[in-house]
Amino acid sequence: MPISRRDFLASSAALACATGASAFWKSVALAAPAADQPGAADTILVVIELTGGNDGLNTVIPHGDPAYAAARPKLKPAGNRIVRINDSLAFHPALGGLAKLLERSQLTILQGVGYPNPNRSHFTSMDIWHTAMLTPEEAYGWLGKGIEKLGSAINGIAVGGDTTPRALSGPTGRAVTLRTLADYDLQVAGSGDSDRRRLVIQNFAARASADSGDLADLVRQSSRETYRSLARLRQIAARYDTPVKYPTTGLAGRLKLVAQLIAAGVPERVYYTSLGGFDTHSNQGEQHHNLLAELSGAIEAFQSDIAHHGQQKRVLTVTFSEFGRRVKENASLGTDHGAASQMFAVGEAVNAGPLGDHPSLTDLDDGDLKFHTDFRRVYATILDQWLKVPSAEILGAEFKPIELFKAAAA
Repeated sequence: MPISRRDFLASSAALACATGASAFWKSVALAAPAADQPGAADTILVVIELTGGNDGLNTVIPHGDPAYAAARPKLKPAGNRIVRINDSLAFHPALGGLAKLLERSQLTILQGVGYPNPNRSHFTSMDIWHTAMLTPEEAYGWLGKGIEKLGSAINGIAVGGDTTPRALSGPTGRAVTLRTLADYDLQVAGSGDSDRRRLVIQNFAARASADSGDLADLVRQSSRETYRSLARLRQIAARYDTPVKYPTTGLAGRLKLVAQLIAAGVPERVYYTSLGGFDTHSNQGEQHHNLLAELSGAIEAFQSDIAHHGQQKRVLTVTFSEFGRRVKENASLGTDHGAASQMFAVGEAVNAGPLGDHPSLTDLDDGDLKFHTDFRRVYATILDQWLKVPSAEILGAEFKPIELFKAAAA
């Protein structure tokens, strides 16, 4: 039966307005990179933003340095509660989950990470981290530009929140923002009249075979792939089971959703979520403890869950914050905006343990820790060696890689 212009436009509009449908265009052969092309790896990146400026000095503690006790007389955790990493470093007492991952050789502590002429504004510094550019004029995020090389029609999946992170903004397409697994399905049909839209697309997909190769047939074939994939997604979600007991925290729930999407076979390879509250200018002790406990417990559970589903070799989880805090505690039992801090990288492919020296607590830059590892070197390593896309094209320059991955993974 010949297809009418009305049917084609109605079905095309339904597909075009549905962001989720775009994800499955990648199932069509033309959308994915060939095996020998950039971006053809099967790896997955999960990014966790620690919003507000995490106090890295009380996260990974230089307990063997007398300058630490002098700078943090009231905020330093008790020595009998810290979790020792080695003779000079220790985890905050709330990071027992990360300590277990380190024992399993699944955690890298990237020390002294920052950038030249650090900016202490939350907004400006976060823009710098999101775009990987030291000036605010850049329109797109480092992940959004990187995903363009992966053959995906959407710029990753942001889990939680109401707005798309700037890091996922790219020249074409846009990220999908999800709160529940059902959102991934609902975005295919739109909202309000989803049953009617679904029926239109299903009827269109059931029309003549896609032999002629014209645009209508490509849309029709994509419709079939969408609904086959969504049917499979719903089936897997319905029987999703895990022995892992996630903590009852917001971040744990978001990472559980990421694990569920990965286990369900969703083809996207970049996930982004955040944990806020790190702007601890006053009464930091309990607040920071709770935040680190949420971070640690969620990541440990997520790592166990993806291992249960056989996905642990594919997934790298990375944390960052827009800046660290000043070395000296303030009069309000908190810390003020600083500069260099650490990042964490979790996965089976990482070189476990501290990477780089802890910054000096006496050789400071106006009261702040000096960085020795530009965060763009970390990004370049992830892009080149993990996602397998050319970092120089995305970051605008060549950056020397760091020794983040085991030789076999790189």
